[in-house]
Amino acid sequence: MDVTARTAANRRLLADFFDSLDEGQLEAQSLCSAWTVREVLGHSAMPFSVGIGRLLWRTLLAGGSIDRAAASIAEEQAQRPVAELTGLLRTYAEKRVPAPGVGPMGQFTDHCIHLRDCARPLGLDADVPLEDWREVLDWLPTKQASLGVVPKGRLDGLALRATDQDWSWGSGEDVAGASEALAMALSGRSVALADLDGPGVATLRERLG
Repeated sequence: MDVTARTAANRRLLADFFDSLDEGQLEAQSLCSAWTVREVLGHSAMPFSVGIGRLLWRTLLAGGSIDRAAASIAEEQAQRPVAELTGLLRTYAEKRVPAPGVGPMGQFTDHCIHLRDCARPLGLDADVPLEDWREVLDWLPTKQASLGVVPKGRLDGLALRATDQDWSWGSGEDVAGASEALAMALSGRSVALADLDGPGVATLRERLG
């Protein structure tokens, strides 16, 4: 997979998705507990309006927590007009942005997950292509993904299996379902557990808290 090209395509997909929403949908709660749908847009466009230097400075002000810094900046960015933020996603769709720790695949995965973070609670079917979810699923069990996306130990003793394509990983208690639901659950979205089957679902639910 050309991760740069697929990331660019998904940024444009995100822009189209957010442009299609009305004010009520933008203010709805996303699956990211700290953010509304509008704030997820602010987060997605953040790399194109906030340089790495500013992010590092805000991280220092947040006691060294890049998560708190990013959340605060996303809320600020969300105050900008939607068209301005979606314009940034389109203008800089092909721009490579530094992603410390998680690298290009982390950024690619972020866009896939966040689209569904917003579409799922709104009851919308906007989604990335199935082959994108395959790449996400291949990446989520890696050591790189454990740096903030899938905590170490979450997948221990689980056998993951997609029911909509030929993909599987691991051994142990079976967890099966559509690729999107698997990826959302593995990345901490407990609402997706309802779309999965197998004895390992209970184990995964306990680990997600």
